[in-house]
Amino acid sequence: MAVVMDIEHRDHLLAALHGLLGAATLLLCLGAELFVFFFHRHAAFYLAPVSAMLLFHRFHRRTSEIGLVDFSCLKPPRRLRIPVAGLLEHFRLIGCFDDGSVEFMTKVIEASGMGNETYFPPSLHYIPPASTHADAIEEAHMLFFPTLDDLFAKTGVPPSAVGALVVNCSGFCPAPSLAAVIANRYRFRSDVRTFNLSGMGCAAGVVGVDVARRLLLTHGDAMAYGVVVSAEIVTVGWYSGKDQSKLLLNCYFRTGCSAALVTNTNRRGVPAIKYRLASLRRTNQIANDRSYHSGYRDEDGEGITGFTLGQGVGRMVSELLRAHLVTLSLSILPWREKLRYVLALLRSSASSRRRDDRSNKLAGGVSPPLPDFRAAADHFCLPSSGRPMIWRLGQGLGLGEKEMEAALMTFHRFGNQSAASLWYQLAYLEAKGRVRAGDTVWQLGIGSGLKANSLVWERVAGSDGERELGPWVDCIHKYPVTEM
Repeated sequence: MAVVMDIEHRDHLLAALHGLLGAATLLLCLGAELFVFFFHRHAAFYLAPVSAMLLFHRFHRRTSEIGLVDFSCLKPPRRLRIPVAGLLEHFRLIGCFDDGSVEFMTKVIEASGMGNETYFPPSLHYIPPASTHADAIEEAHMLFFPTLDDLFAKTGVPPSAVGALVVNCSGFCPAPSLAAVIANRYRFRSDVRTFNLSGMGCAAGVVGVDVARRLLLTHGDAMAYGVVVSAEIVTVGWYSGKDQSKLLLNCYFRTGCSAALVTNTNRRGVPAIKYRLASLRRTNQIANDRSYHSGYRDEDGEGITGFTLGQGVGRMVSELLRAHLVTLSLSILPWREKLRYVLALLRSSASSRRRDDRSNKLAGGVSPPLPDFRAAADHFCLPSSGRPMIWRLGQGLGLGEKEMEAALMTFHRFGNQSAASLWYQLAYLEAKGRVRAGDTVWQLGIGSGLKANSLVWERVAGSDGERELGPWVDCIHKYPVTEM
């Protein structure tokens, strides 16, 4: 208890010092302004406050960097494994699907590239499946507690040091909240900031990191750590009707959970961080009605609730990504690639102007040149929406099979775990020993709304070829698989 009080006292003093430096910089600027005005001195006196402002800004930036201490991903118990053949047989036996629905889900799963090692929660192994509130709470406990136990054990950071907790779960919003469930279990301190994000889809993990980042920057030395937990409670996402637009979640989504510990990198006494947050960008098209209705949860004609993918969702995702990549590329592309891209655009524009009217009409469907995003990041974590969608997205970004490998293999091994999938992909890259010090990792999430969110991490610690097996501990040697 005394140690915690000493830490809080030190944090309060550091925060007060930071505020004092800011006030001193402001007074220096005002003093120089008055000195020049009243005594008609040379404007060169402005150099002193300008220099002070630059130094303060540099100090502030240095204290405002956010780092990822470490992260953990759940490996569910093997008893919850659901092989593809067993799942298809399960669909036939439970009695709620007609032959057309079973045939549809069979085609989707067989084409998706999913393997035989994915997991369902206990409630969905029953015949018929159970989807009560108690089952969903049981699944939440099964997901959160082992994942957080592992995170606190591997980082050495006690739960009492956590100042912010952000939980992402799209479809399940109990009372007390999922964040409260975790805070109660680990006896978080009374002033912990808790946030429960729902209905935000697969992009919610980036939103969670952004919320934790802003809290750490706002509270400075008064807040040490933030924890971001991402999971999907599959029990309540199960759809037992016959509307094919709602059956896709049954095909793709599986059990999984991730937890990430982030911190202000300038704090004394914090453990060495593994990654530095190099860039965070969020783009949404919620104001666009077509985008807004591209994915939504509602009831079918029989009153059964499910998640619907609207028509034209692929086109809306393409438009969203174009807008998102414009802002993201400005911050992550190296200057040489920016220059090459601008020259390519100029050549394309000049070539178009030289065409006659007929050629212009024919060229209307020609895609403009794309930046080489492989120059922007060394590794890529993409939305886990099945092999066809991963290939389509990767090729649209100009990526090769090597860059798409983490997404394809994660979906094969674990299925789609919503916002947690991006962390399983990073765990795959680490298990392969590919992420070296200085490498950058781009995590791209796309969620309902529509929204596209990106995190770019820079590895700052680790030796070449170092492997951290995480949830891939017993199977990484089998990957990549060649037949999916």
